Amino acid sequence: MFNYILGLFSNDLAIDLGTASTLIYVKGKGIVCNEPSVVAVKKDGQGRRRVLAVGKEAKAMLGRTPGNIVAIRPLKDGVIADFEVTEEMLKYFIAKVHNRRLLVRPRIIIGVPSGITQVEKRAVRESAYSAGAAEVFLIEEPMAAAIGAGLPITEPSGNMIVDIGGGTSEIAVISLAGIVQAKSIRIGGDKLDEVIVQYIKRKYNLAIGTGVAETIKMTLGLPMPDERNQKLEIKGSNLITGIPTTLEIESGEIREALNEPINALIDAVKHVLETTPPELAADLVDKGIVLAGGGALLKNLDIILREETQLPVTIADDPLTCVVKGAGKLLDEIKLLREVTIPG
Repeated sequence: MFNYILGLFSNDLAIDLGTASTLIYVKGKGIVCNEPSVVAVKKDGQGRRRVLAVGKEAKAMLGRTPGNIVAIRPLKDGVIADFEVTEEMLKYFIAKVHNRRLLVRPRIIIGVPSGITQVEKRAVRESAYSAGAAEVFLIEEPMAAAIGAGLPITEPSGNMIVDIGGGTSEIAVISLAGIVQAKSIRIGGDKLDEVIVQYIKRKYNLAIGTGVAETIKMTLGLPMPDERNQKLEIKGSNLITGIPTTLEIESGEIREALNEPINALIDAVKHVLETTPPELAADLVDKGIVLAGGGALLKNLDIILREETQLPVTIADDPLTCVVKGAGKLLDEIKLLREVTIPG
């Protein structure tokens, strides 16, 4: 399986196939693609689907399309929900990074959630092969994120990573290039947006889109009790009158709305810490926890985790790209790739 050392050409790719965004790293070039994981599809009278747009262009259509055009997010909770559309999306991105050269058959490393099932693994592999891959290697996202964040994963010491993506949060303690303890929970940026949408609907009878919810989340974050309340004006549709309405919300409300999913994340982190062998847990007293993924940018999340665990918490440099950078490094490190690739 690994007899390709002489054949690692610059066509080879590392892909972070995320629920919210797909990032692609090309050997020798770095990150060349960072686009939303969205595909706009047009349906004809026979129910056949034709791809109209992929990525940024398709995301702009979310919630704004006529009946026969649907903007689909083919990945849900970090795994493939629509096989056919994922394949089309991958084909589009691979052709784009290779300047539409159709004969290119790259070797591809793909980051997947640590809690992935055999069926889900097979779906990712088959999508990549159908999209034109010569060989496909799967690596667990927390491992890729730890490599991308620059953690010394091959040393005999504990390294803890919390990678909060769009669909899942991956929590892992890594030592000697292996995951010692891990937990994958289906709470990520999408879930937080969903919770905000439901909260505004319930409290104000106002329907807002996920784009507005994301703006609320990233602008107001998780205010601390001693912080001054921030205000944000939002627009939506009044569920009683059906008329577009403007409303002002406060940051304290959003903290209240997000309490449940944030507490579930904290509980998952504590569970991993409690089940980590004492020798490695001792290392974490000094080294602490590293946050990666888009969720790491949620205002004050690092402070809340620090208070709850009593451990140092740091945010990785450029947390959004940790997974794809880590997978990209493995294109050059054959020995380490052999150790961390998921079998099967």
